[in-house]
Amino acid sequence: MKLTIVGCTGSFPGPGSPASCYLLTATDGERTWKVVMDLGSGALGAIQRYTDLEDIDAIFLTHLHPDHCMDLCGLHVAIRWKPGGWGRGRIPVWGPAATADRMATAYGLDLDPGMHEEFDFTNWTEREPVTVGPFTVTPFAVNHPIEEAYALRVEVVEPDKDGTMVSRTLTYSGDTDSCAGLEEAAKDADLFLCEAAFEEGRDNGIKDVHLTGKRAGEAATAAGARRLLLTHIPVWTSQTTVMAEARPVFAGDVAVAVAGVHYTI
Repeated sequence: MKLTIVGCTGSFPGPGSPASCYLLTATDGERTWKVVMDLGSGALGAIQRYTDLEDIDAIFLTHLHPDHCMDLCGLHVAIRWKPGGWGRGRIPVWGPAATADRMATAYGLDLDPGMHEEFDFTNWTEREPVTVGPFTVTPFAVNHPIEEAYALRVEVVEPDKDGTMVSRTLTYSGDTDSCAGLEEAAKDADLFLCEAAFEEGRDNGIKDVHLTGKRAGEAATAAGARRLLLTHIPVWTSQTTVMAEARPVFAGDVAVAVAGVHYTI
């Protein structure tokens, strides 16, 4: 499984990165599949550096704050108005129950048909896995101030170089403060892509919104994750600081996500 960091700046796009968006690529032995986790502000332009939009097999939204979903509006335009027509059917989109109506409202559309002609919307059911090609994605409810917010556990079974089928797991935190659901989602993950928007000391008075580097490291340790990749870092939060907070509490490899970088899991 390959992870491409399309966008990783927290809360709104930064000068060097769009907001949250991650492209996952894997093969089932017959063809390559591409799925997207979140499509936040500014991500639609950047993702075209790595894939044709018509090659996207599914989109998984963690929650409905604009920095995680709003570029679905632009993708709606690309599908609906492409000269000569869109070359594939509707793109499957999994998200919170309000996703379809929220996107229609954001674009000023009537709720019926809204964007249903471009996207096949399905609501998450907590801890109920969905399968797209070699990807099995399970949502876990997490601790963020919005009606529905999920961490996503992504499990892939694909052939190794010698043809042996191997299993790999990536967990993406979405946005959350510390909670049991996050640790369960990340249990024994090969890569834990975890937000660290806050800094210890500076943001101690804000509860149930975001993690610090320290709390992300503690969650990774509790879950038994093998690698920790810190993400969703706003322009006013120091990458150096959150890295320094995570390292004393997590013994595995720790890094900060950078837009345009690819990781193999």
